[in-house]
Amino acid sequence: MKLLFELSGENPTLPVAEIACVALVLDTRPQVAVAECPKPEEAKRLAMTHVVLEYLGECNPDIGSFRRLLSDLSLTTNKLFAGRAKLVHESCQEKNTCSQREFECMIGTMISGPVQLIKPDEEYRAIISGDRCYFVKVLFRIDRGGYDSRNPGKRDFFHPGVMMPRMARTLVNLSLCRSGAVLLDPFCGTGGILIEAEMLGICAVGSDFDPLMIRGCKENVQTSSLLLADTTALPLQDRSVDAVVTDFPYGQSVCIKKTDTMERLYHDALDEIKRILKPDCRATVVTHKDISGIATQHMTIIQHHTQRVHKSLTRHILVLKK
Repeated sequence: MKLLFELSGENPTLPVAEIACVALVLDTRPQVAVAECPKPEEAKRLAMTHVVLEYLGECNPDIGSFRRLLSDLSLTTNKLFAGRAKLVHESCQEKNTCSQREFECMIGTMISGPVQLIKPDEEYRAIISGDRCYFVKVLFRIDRGGYDSRNPGKRDFFHPGVMMPRMARTLVNLSLCRSGAVLLDPFCGTGGILIEAEMLGICAVGSDFDPLMIRGCKENVQTSSLLLADTTALPLQDRSVDAVVTDFPYGQSVCIKKTDTMERLYHDALDEIKRILKPDCRATVVTHKDISGIATQHMTIIQHHTQRVHKSLTRHILVLKK
């Protein structure tokens, strides 16, 4: 099924990359992606998408072209419906050639059926982004409030500097890990990544070198298996894991062996991740600096994203393939 994903604007590259866990991306514009999705319901796992919509057509971003598109579609519905329009930045609104109201009126008059603006049964939208106008029907909205309810500060065990649930879910999605598969977080900390994996039906395994973190993580997770282990020498068999998702330690307020430098830790941990990962599977790793030069010595980098957290911290997110 061809869908349109209305994306969050919190990162320039991550929202589109995340869609690959459920669909094949065909086209993108600012805050919009069009993709072929065999199972639309699976899109509910996405963290950086606001709304999932059925793709009905597209045209140039002017009211004349939109009128012709609606005429060609000749839609009829027995359900109460509403027409909405959204003008994304870089749209025709900046050129003063169209308005949101014009598009909404066009939808209401050219679809045959009963109009209901308050709590309609169906919602049709014109989304104007860049040089295109997409005509779509809302399938469902992503419950982003659920991530806020899982704020790390509300967990039984809390430690400063942990990753927020929305980003943790995005990282799991970037790994392409499916329900029933095995995902490892070798620096599991308080268990934020494991929690998001559990919610997707993934068999989550966490390990950490710090006994305090393992004890605390047990209070936060439901079904994950936890190991007190050195990430550079994991008690796991070769090629036994379907995905690795982890936030590498930053060298501050973390427990690592005294003999380790951070660079040595990166090398040894990536070598061990490669050993336990199944062929052609992914590892999503997060660091506080660009370690692309180190990572390429162990696996193939297929994606590199950045996320500015605050003035002194920019996360580097690498998606690696064995």
